[in-house]
Order: sequence, then C-alpha cells, then structure tokens
Amino acid sequence: MATVQVVHDPRHAALLAAPVRQRILEALAEPGSASTIAKSLGLTRQLAAYHVRQLEAGGYLELVREEQRRGCTERIVRRTSQYLIASHDVFGPGIDPRKVKDKFSSGYLVALASRMAKDVAEAQAAADNAGRPMATLSAEVEVRLRSPQERQAFADELLESLARIVEKYHDENAPDGRSYRVVLGAHPIRNPRRKP
Repeated sequence: MATVQVVHDPRHAALLAAPVRQRILEALAEPGSASTIAKSLGLTRQLAAYHVRQLEAGGYLELVREEQRRGCTERIVRRTSQYLIASHDVFGPGIDPRKVKDKFSSGYLVALASRMAKDVAEAQAAADNAGRPMATLSAEVEVRLRSPQERQAFADELLESLARIVEKYHDENAPDGRSYRVVLGAHPIRNPRRKP
C-alpha cells in the first residue's frame, strides 16, 4: 500500500466526498470484501458492492485476491494508499505564492502550505512507486511572545539564522546533491486560557 495518493481530478474528489465511501475506505485499510464491508457498516451487500466498484474504478481500491465462496467469487480488496491529498487542481489553480505581494499575510502562508502539501505528497507517491524511502525534515514548536516588538525581534533573528544556515550548506554545483525547499511559517493559535 502506498503512503500517499494525490487526487487531481475534481470528479474523483466528488466520488470520495460521500461519507459512505469515506467509511468504506477507512474500513478497507485491511483487506475485505463487499460482504464484510456491508456487515461491518450496516449496509446492504448490493450498496456496499456498488460503492466498492466505484472506488476500485477510480483507483482508490485494489484487488488483493479472489476467493471461492458458496459457488461465487468473492473479491478481496484494500485501499491503495494510507492517505489521500487533494491537489490544488481540484479547486482550480489555487494560490501561487509568487503572486502574493504581502509576504506577511495569511494568504501567503496558506499558499506556501498548500504548495508544500502537494509537493510532498507527489514526491512521496514517486518514492513509493520507486520502492524507496523519502527523507524529509519537520519540526513544530509553540512559542508565547510577550509583545509585538518581541514578535518582530523573534522573526528577525529566526530569518537571520535560517539565512546563515542556508549559506553554510547550500551548494548549487554539487553533482550528487539534492534540492530541498525549506518552508518556515508562524501563525497565531487560539489560546484557551485567554477570555474572548
């Protein structure tokens, strides 16, 4: 089973949006048949079989094996990937980070996050297809800043540190090198201790 599958076709997004199909995909993390799905989800076998066929035709389920049962052939299927990611193509061209003028806006951060999700999902799918692991780096930290002035000082120091590290390790001419995109973002979070 692949780790990530990118959904590019808006019709497939509609196919996957149905709650019953989401429940079927969730149940088929482990191999099962239309009969086992019908029983576990409380559906008729015909309805489960219909949705299983639709998901299989879309490429979201794959045949594991066929078993003979009571004179019939039962198809055992499972999900083709652990996670589904919607490409920005599904909703239109999306926000291009290069076209956002305000680099401190939420729109710019959303554009970066959207591009990163798409890039990482596509790279992981390619790595899965090639049967090799994909190296990534990620970290998350929460910081509480005392004032807008400290927020600005924190941002300045963080960007200076990043520029210094990139300058130290970046080698445009490394013959065996591999390029990585580093995305650094910060956004306010809801503070449950603070009264609205």
